[in-house]
Amino acid sequence: MAKYRFEHIAINSTEKKKPVEEDRFTYLGLEHLDSGSLKVTRFGSEVAPIGEKLVMHKGDVLFGKRRAYQKKVAIAPFDGIFSAHGMVLRPREDVIDKSFFPLFISSDYFLDAAIKISVGSLSPTINWRDLKTLEFELPDLATQRKLAETLWSINDTMETYKKLIAATDELVKSQFIEMFGLEYNCNIGDVCKLINGDRGKNYPSGKDRVSSGIPFINAGHLDGRRVDFAEMDYVTQEKYDQMTQGKVQKDDILYCLRGSLGKHGIVDFDDGLIASSLVIIRCNRDKILPLFLLAALETDAIEKQLQEANNGSSQPNLSAASVKAYRIPLPAIEKQAKFVRFFEQSDKSKFAAQSCSNLNFSGSLKRKGSHLIHVV
Repeated sequence: MAKYRFEHIAINSTEKKKPVEEDRFTYLGLEHLDSGSLKVTRFGSEVAPIGEKLVMHKGDVLFGKRRAYQKKVAIAPFDGIFSAHGMVLRPREDVIDKSFFPLFISSDYFLDAAIKISVGSLSPTINWRDLKTLEFELPDLATQRKLAETLWSINDTMETYKKLIAATDELVKSQFIEMFGLEYNCNIGDVCKLINGDRGKNYPSGKDRVSSGIPFINAGHLDGRRVDFAEMDYVTQEKYDQMTQGKVQKDDILYCLRGSLGKHGIVDFDDGLIASSLVIIRCNRDKILPLFLLAALETDAIEKQLQEANNGSSQPNLSAASVKAYRIPLPAIEKQAKFVRFFEQSDKSKFAAQSCSNLNFSGSLKRKGSHLIHVV
């Protein structure tokens, strides 16, 4: 295992051009890159992008240097232009195998090290002058090729599961419309109580976080309709008791008001606290079932209402009042229960697929002692 400075592993291509009209069709911005996926599924701009952009060629590795904590890495699918808030990287093939290179750049081993050198508070950014000096250990080229073969096989399997997940979501939406039509005759606020997080003087600060205790949930913990405990924050029972609102109960729906608008999940545990970016939606179960509402929140009609309610500032945000005003269908409880049975079965299938897809090859290279290991 040899150690290399990053500038000896990768070439940072800084070639730029001022876009012309035709470049809008082959433009990739950071908004086109998905965390945890090397595949680009959307691209282009309605008008020619403004300002100089990086020139990219098919096969280049695109790395989002701005807000790198979002872990956006992709392989350029064609020749075109890329956001100046990213980096266009190419492998030095005497050190790193070209098929292994994108896996290395998207690994936690590389990204965690890169994120630590980000500078700035509002939009932390990575500078090449700092990144190029970081050192990484790499196996020999033959080992890299073997690792790449295995990891790309995992990636192919992940992509299959992602397609299954998408198909399951579409099936649920179709069933919802088939059963309840497009008559949205009720406001969420008529059948639910919305509870903001406590934004007062007792709001938990960094020093209040502990390794175990009462879950302190933010938008990053909402994943696939559930609350993910993998990177959970906690507060003490004492801090929890000081809070006057924002306390969750089982079957509450948590909904994101800032940043990742509309991201949501249902609580399947007792006791927890929400960050100020979330709101609790607590259903009146005599009128509406939580899983029915969860499905309603995933419809295109709600997405449209969300976009209309967004205040349109540079930092997207909603208010609890705007969520209260969302219009939803309200069939009889018996009909809701029938749909929920279908929803639960579909959700089990989706969760199983997500569990498989979460064998995330982009995080498969981790540092353990002085070795790179393959985690499956």
